[in-house]
Amino acid sequence: MIITENLSKKFEDFTAVDSINLEVNPGELLALLGPNGAGKTTTVRMLTSVLHPSSGTAKVAGFDVVNQAPQVRASVGVLTEHHGLYNRMRASEYLEFFGEIYGLETKARKKRAKNMLNDFGLSNNANQRIGEFSKGMRQKLALGRALLHRPHVLLLDEPTSAMDPESARLVRDAIKELRSDQRSIMICTHNLAEAEELADRIAIIQDGKIIANDSPSALKMNMLGPPEYEVRLGEDLNGRQPNLPENVDLTANGKDWLRFRSDNPNDFNPLVVQKLVKQNFSIVSLQEVPRSLEQVYLRAVDSQYIKGDPVVS
Repeated sequence: MIITENLSKKFEDFTAVDSINLEVNPGELLALLGPNGAGKTTTVRMLTSVLHPSSGTAKVAGFDVVNQAPQVRASVGVLTEHHGLYNRMRASEYLEFFGEIYGLETKARKKRAKNMLNDFGLSNNANQRIGEFSKGMRQKLALGRALLHRPHVLLLDEPTSAMDPESARLVRDAIKELRSDQRSIMICTHNLAEAEELADRIAIIQDGKIIANDSPSALKMNMLGPPEYEVRLGEDLNGRQPNLPENVDLTANGKDWLRFRSDNPNDFNPLVVQKLVKQNFSIVSLQEVPRSLEQVYLRAVDSQYIKGDPVVS
């Protein structure tokens, strides 16, 4: 649904996007992460045919973003950082107005506008002027506009910003339901927990370059190493040094716990338990230590780390 090949954008002497290669397959959700100014918004603007690339190519829903710009715009739904809402319009009028722009017939656009308002909890505000809306309400209305014409590709920039937790959950659940074999989604967000929950793949952009691109689990393995496990004991170690199987790396230990890494937990974790029991340690629990996407992101954008090769599958 989305494919870029060496896509670049320069503004005079400044390179905003530098030869990026991305693919988003049907039914897939890609989260594009990066610091402010990294090139996320410029990338989205090129994918929506708002900006012409300086070099490279991009296709969205099978259409070239330069030579088939009208078809691209008809195939995408976009939620931008600045929504472009018309404050004097009422919410229902606004959605119907864009339904007409999208070429929907009168009956269809009225029905879809009503459904969007209902889906995002704005039915009671249908006749309220947009200028009276809160930030969260405006965000939901803008998302409804992006979905109005049932696009094959969704490009969402900070889809849950300015929302209360309940509204943000509603939007995330809606995004999950929108995934299908016929639709692809790309979100730009600073909410790393949200990205980890929603995304099939994570791409991290820094200084206009893609420095990491893989599934969340693969990125954790590639950047953070094998998973770490923690054993909680029923008594203090009292200075005792546990004897663990070979190829098991003891990474840390405390008063009544220890942590270790293993390249093959299915084989080695049972051996660890057996070893500890034979040494008369009572085991309360053994579990994997949680690792977050935040750890991956911070490692990726660290200036020392990215001097090496990018982590791209």
